[in-house]
Amino acid sequence: MQIKLYNTLTKQKENFVPLNGKEVKIYSCGPTVYSFAHIGNFRTYIFVDNLRRVLEYNGYTLKHVMNITDVGHLESDADEGEDKMEKAARKEKKDPYEIAKFYSEAFFKDMDKLHIERPEIIAKATDHIKDMLEFAKEIVKNGYGYETSKGIYFDISKLDKYPILSNRNVDDQIAGARVDVDPEKRNPYDFAIWIKAPENHIMKWDSPWGKSYPGWHLECSAMSRKYLGEEFDIHTGGVDHIPTHHENEIAQSKGAFGKIPAKIWMHVEFLQVDGGKMSKSLGNVYTLEELSKKGIEPLAYKLFCYTAHYRTKLNFTFEGAMASERALNRLREAYITHKNAKSTEVVKEDESSENNLQNKIDEYKNKFIQAINDDLNIPLAMGTVWEVARENKKSKKYAELLEEFDKVLGLDLSNSEEYIKEQQTIVIPDEIKQLIEKRKEARINKDWELSDKIRDELKLKGYNVKDTKEGMTIEKL
Repeated sequence: MQIKLYNTLTKQKENFVPLNGKEVKIYSCGPTVYSFAHIGNFRTYIFVDNLRRVLEYNGYTLKHVMNITDVGHLESDADEGEDKMEKAARKEKKDPYEIAKFYSEAFFKDMDKLHIERPEIIAKATDHIKDMLEFAKEIVKNGYGYETSKGIYFDISKLDKYPILSNRNVDDQIAGARVDVDPEKRNPYDFAIWIKAPENHIMKWDSPWGKSYPGWHLECSAMSRKYLGEEFDIHTGGVDHIPTHHENEIAQSKGAFGKIPAKIWMHVEFLQVDGGKMSKSLGNVYTLEELSKKGIEPLAYKLFCYTAHYRTKLNFTFEGAMASERALNRLREAYITHKNAKSTEVVKEDESSENNLQNKIDEYKNKFIQAINDDLNIPLAMGTVWEVARENKKSKKYAELLEEFDKVLGLDLSNSEEYIKEQQTIVIPDEIKQLIEKRKEARINKDWELSDKIRDELKLKGYNVKDTKEGMTIEKL
């Protein structure tokens, strides 16, 4: 069945046809490993995981590259501020390489918790300095780069069109937001491809322009070319990459070898929190660990992401995430019920009933693949998943069908029994313990209104309280 994908470059859905037969080459912008990845970051990687799994479900093989940015990512896309790695190193009083190693390991642990497939190639920026340097030299040799006292800049005036992804007026470009940053630039919107390092800068390398380090945009251009060639199938990232990072990647590739590197550019929308922007200053940037402490497991967050299409904003609330926690457990229980169905429950009275069951399964399969192949419409596909889960006639074949669908969803349904058992002995989060103690105190004081209010609050957070002769008991919903 034909796959359709939305291409940011052409602003429309397109029939997907790989450049090389059944092999699909993908490049994904990975994390800058100076801190723990937050749930907004992981919405992007969940989307990439779905893309991988949909392609594999359709019989394609993958050559997928993801970078690890451990140098060169300044605080601002406008070539301003400190390198994020150096800033983190100074704050934590550690070597930048220690910082990168620690947060890279934490990132991949979280990836595993979310059952996100790892790309075939993980490329660290610091392992590819030579490749980036050669790429920068090509840009300069072709007349697209020039030197200032601060670094090597890309001359966007040499391009036939810039920007090409966002189609914004160049005056709106982030890189030109402050035109007085470097008066040596030929155009206020030119961006750095190589940055001359101050004397006290730790991460720097020899180059024709002295001790220096690569710009953030350059690493993705150099590494995608090294592993995937000058042209490849799909480039992924968040919508925040469109106006600057990906725009500049395209510019660099056109300057080095005259081509737009990726055929299809795919971008996932922002995750909002409580209807607003996620921001450290607002204190609403959450990690998977912080969700777990509130009783929301990583796979429940993954299921929560399936409530909205990847190209629409998704609003995170703890109530919504807790609802996904409960929904995931219902899905697991439904899967287990189908899996453990007795032979008498599987309708085998005659050949006709068996054919009816198979026809239903075929119908479900068709609806599911139509949804996922229509630009990864996972929310619509989940509707079919729930139809199967809620089938009145219990059958092992429905369990097998859910397992097949899970090849795309990555919810680890085949291990449902283990998750259910683990939750029965799960440690109750401190927040829930405090509410339980408040409720006990309210009942001692015969404040039945407060007791009921706390009980309702606990239920919203996914815990059911029962008052028995033996005392208060609590169970996870």
